[in-house]
Amino acid sequence: MLLEPISMDVLQTSRLTLCHLNPQDAAFMFELMNDPSWIRYIGDRGIRTVEDARAYIQNGPMNSYEQKGYGFYLVKLTKEDLPIGICGLVKRELLEDVDLGYAFLPAHTGKGYAVEAASAVLEYAMTTLNFQRVLAITTQDNQRSIQLLEKIGLKYEGTVTLPSQQEELKLFGTT
Repeated sequence: MLLEPISMDVLQTSRLTLCHLNPQDAAFMFELMNDPSWIRYIGDRGIRTVEDARAYIQNGPMNSYEQKGYGFYLVKLTKEDLPIGICGLVKRELLEDVDLGYAFLPAHTGKGYAVEAASAVLEYAMTTLNFQRVLAITTQDNQRSIQLLEKIGLKYEGTVTLPSQQEELKLFGTT
């Protein structure tokens, strides 16, 4: 299929490389997390400096790799070695199963990269990490995300409100 495991921490698709985030990716994460679409659909994480982004990477994704064996991965265009987004897995307290998430810089949306990365991570979660079920959440008005989740085979299951938010989110899952 799409997925070709290179090592424990990297996935390769036809156009993309997914690898562990590290502190050297802080400038990229700063840009991504301050993009208006991130703030609108994911939320303001209070990342105001590159140093804040570095701390986020260390306390979030890097800690998750160490503690859980998975997390959010940096998505790069393989040929150009250019970071374009993130895609990966997170375990939220409120949700029973692991949650698939992704975000891409606006210059790289609408080109199928998010579908390619999300499909690869979903396959990795199910076949390599042996999760029985994978969930995803999105805001009610994020039509592009809803279409992507349906395209990779997740089904709408209802709504959920995360403890840190007041907004009701759409919940999707594998069957």
